[in-house]
Amino acid sequence: MLIYMIRHGQTAWNAEGRLQGQKDIPLNDTGRQQAAGNGLALKGILGKTVSDFDFVASPLGRTRETMEILRRAMDLPPLAYRTDPRLVELSFGDWEGHTLAELRESTPERVEERGRAKWNFIPPGEAAESYEILSWRIGSFLADVTRPTVCVSHGGVFRAAFRLYGMDEEEAANTPIHQDRILRLDGTGMNWL
Repeated sequence: MLIYMIRHGQTAWNAEGRLQGQKDIPLNDTGRQQAAGNGLALKGILGKTVSDFDFVASPLGRTRETMEILRRAMDLPPLAYRTDPRLVELSFGDWEGHTLAELRESTPERVEERGRAKWNFIPPGEAAESYEILSWRIGSFLADVTRPTVCVSHGGVFRAAFRLYGMDEEEAANTPIHQDRILRLDGTGMNWL
């Protein structure tokens, strides 16, 4: 099934290198520009087929704001999309709001452990998840896609999709994820537009 995936635009925490996870951090001005740019690009890609597409976002504010800016740029009603809780970013547990530099000072052994096995690493905290755990949610979402879809989500969701589309764990956990580009997924693979 054809899916165009878009990561939410930049937030202040992205710019500072803070782990956001499920904290609801709004877009900054750069993020709003990225969302509008992706909307204009998608308008050109979809053209007259836009009515064939389902539009779905993570329920977090930064993804909803990205979707609404994107839809305005496409000359579509900004609120005519749905949300799916399976698309929420993975939880970084107690690490949310911290930079890796800060965590290296307080818990260097845990940061080192994450560096050795990032895909399966679960940060401390009751609700924390690994990318492997996140991939179970994303696999469920992808299995339910029945029509061409535009999906606005998070960096971790992209990592899960990378793995589900055949990347090995290390590559999926470490590949850069753009906020100003669109990832196209279909039955033959994936590529950045």
